Amino acid sequence: MKKIINNPNDVVSDMVSGMIQAFPEELEQIDGTMVIKRKELSSNKVGLVSGGGSGHEPAHAGYVGKGMLDAAVAGEVFTSPTPDQILEAIKAVDTGHGVLLIVKNYTGDVMNFDMASELAESEGIKVEQVIVNDDVAVEDSDFTTGRRGIAGTVFVHKIAGAMAETGATLNEVKEVAEKTINQVRSMGMALTPCTVPAAGKPSFQLEENEMEIGIGIHGEAGIERKPIASAEDIANELTQKVFDDLGLQSGDEVAVMINGLGATPEMELFILQKHVNHLLENKRLSVFRTYVGEFMTSLEMTGCSVTLLKLDDQLKSLLEAASEATAFRV
Repeated sequence: MKKIINNPNDVVSDMVSGMIQAFPEELEQIDGTMVIKRKELSSNKVGLVSGGGSGHEPAHAGYVGKGMLDAAVAGEVFTSPTPDQILEAIKAVDTGHGVLLIVKNYTGDVMNFDMASELAESEGIKVEQVIVNDDVAVEDSDFTTGRRGIAGTVFVHKIAGAMAETGATLNEVKEVAEKTINQVRSMGMALTPCTVPAAGKPSFQLEENEMEIGIGIHGEAGIERKPIASAEDIANELTQKVFDDLGLQSGDEVAVMINGLGATPEMELFILQKHVNHLLENKRLSVFRTYVGEFMTSLEMTGCSVTLLKLDDQLKSLLEAASEATAFRV
């Protein structure tokens, strides 16, 4: 294992400290926790909290900022944050207008955010939550009942965050978050595994000439292991399944996210984007915005995912609204 770390047990706390030091005007850490929050909260809006296991950076702390999340909770690597940490985040961002929790669909995350929600409500805080399940690769996995939540989560952060900034009610913010979830789909693939620092060895094995289609962001199994294909064939396979599942029709308008999993050069992501764009043109879809980069990673895994978000006028407006999140500036 070759990593720029100190003690494998300290990677999350060391990372959070470094992040706070990098953005001292925008972010702060709640003492005694792995909660990163906006330094200056708006007093007249719904609070937004997300989080999950670390190792997916810039998710989730990179999306904390005006226009997106108010706080993110960092669990240990690929491990859900505990309910008490989530509760501290909820309490820190509640200004009396309620708090929306944006949760990726993994059993541990769903359970712990549920528990934190109940604890917060017992203290008089109004809390709602939405569950993101955009991964079309598998219906269930080793870590989920139902589809996994992957890179499409970032679009939910962006749109719900923009809606909250308008002064919308908790129910209105939840409603637009659920609409986004219903209209976003993703699918990923991997060329190489990642190594969790505490484990010290790769999370799975792939032969030199193999790739895995439909893999999850923790290295969960996908739907097929096969010889490495061209970028054009990979784009076809990922995009077609997302396209079919979303039920897109000629004339629909979409936002596209080409996401790297931590170790894929931008050159390769842009090559993939070229072919995805060509496919969408052939299907007579209109591309409103394309985002290429690392948005939801899996440590140093090599691979990518393709996300499509079907848009209407409301979602377009919220997607284009200002964001000061450190990893998503608009």
